[in-house]
Amino acid sequence: MNHTPSAATPQRSEPGAPVPIAAGSLPVTAATVGGPAARFSKASAAAVLVCWLLVVFDGYDLIVYGTVQSSLINDTGWGLTKATAGTIGSMAFAGMMIGAIFAGRMADSWGRRRTILGCAVIFSIFTILCAFAPSAAVFGVLRLLAGIGLGGLVPSANALVAELVPAKWRSTIATLMMSGVPIGGSIAALVGIQLIPAYGWQAMFLVAVLALVIVVPLGLKYLPETLAPVSATDSEDEKTTGKAARIAGRSASTIREPSGFSSLLRAPYLGISVLFALATIATLFAWYGLGTWLPNLMQLAGYNLGSALTFALALNLGAVAGSVITAWAGTRFGPVPTAIAAAAVAAGALVVLVTGPSVTVVYLMLVLAGVGTHGTQCLIIAAVASHYPGHLRGTALGWALGTGRIGAVAAPQVGGLLLAAGLGVNSNFLAFAGAAAIAAVLLAAVGIKLKSKLSITPTGASNV
Repeated sequence: MNHTPSAATPQRSEPGAPVPIAAGSLPVTAATVGGPAARFSKASAAAVLVCWLLVVFDGYDLIVYGTVQSSLINDTGWGLTKATAGTIGSMAFAGMMIGAIFAGRMADSWGRRRTILGCAVIFSIFTILCAFAPSAAVFGVLRLLAGIGLGGLVPSANALVAELVPAKWRSTIATLMMSGVPIGGSIAALVGIQLIPAYGWQAMFLVAVLALVIVVPLGLKYLPETLAPVSATDSEDEKTTGKAARIAGRSASTIREPSGFSSLLRAPYLGISVLFALATIATLFAWYGLGTWLPNLMQLAGYNLGSALTFALALNLGAVAGSVITAWAGTRFGPVPTAIAAAAVAAGALVVLVTGPSVTVVYLMLVLAGVGTHGTQCLIIAAVASHYPGHLRGTALGWALGTGRIGAVAAPQVGGLLLAAGLGVNSNFLAFAGAAAIAAVLLAAVGIKLKSKLSITPTGASNV
């Protein structure tokens, strides 16, 4: 799709001129407000690092349920079955769907900084409270509430990062940012091997204290606000100009193009927005289905808890490698073509697992599954961040990730129902492989649509 800037589109200020900022945040220039930065400053690098650390905790929190699932079923006395465990696993993803949809919109309206920090505080507090849950019902509600913060963090952080880095690095940084998710998942698996036998499943959720007392304060210090506050501009206008000048000032610095979901769901963005959402649904079904059920699946296949968690570690390390590989390949070949290849690799690797290969091959296929599933999602985020204009970027990321959480919500439930129906471990692997294959087909449709729009886009337009 194409978006041709109108001649009436306001310019907020001259490049390099300072803009009003929220108290406590680092200064940013107009280059980071209306578009990407011209260069990658130390302040921007610090902000990106903080966002990445928050994404690491986001990834830890997402994968931690898979590491404790067997303990919750066997050790709590809550009476959980495979099906009900899948339902509880879906609760966090349901919250993420809510958080991603609304936080992306809030980030475009209220500012990236306060949305990111608010989401971080929410997911940290409710994750910590999970350690003290007295019942399955309370635990599920706490996971739902934590999920709202988790879901809102990623699109908001990616929208902020996209505005802080030069345009030529945007796709690469967006992909590397998402390496924090599998790194967090890898930490969850490594920590679980030691903590669960020694201190019980509750200790796994107390790790979120670190995010609350270390990373959130770093965010308060280093995260800038990239949206100029309207009230501050209006106040200054009233002091220095008359009514006519105030109106002119508003036209120059505060009027923004529409940034709501209605803008995404009409021409010229409707078709591509729907395709991005469907591709994300399929990709997250595969990725979070594996993240939720893999340790339990491997235990059902005859491995002990320690070995099962090392399989989860292989999946997440593969996803970390996938973040790096797809960052390079996405820059070299484009995010959409690379995403198609990554999704196909994931589908093929999961099909191989059904054949009952040797342990060495199982590890290799899980690494490839991690590369493919998470790599695909990273590339979708990079494509969305690159192809939508700045005033829609946070909303578009929230839309894709928020609707995509339908797949994340469904995957734990479907996995549990397949096991409860007696269809065995392989039914899960086939379901996740099918989802990855569907994602590849949908992304191919995205590529075709983008090519058709590029062929008719006037010079100077930005393409979606």
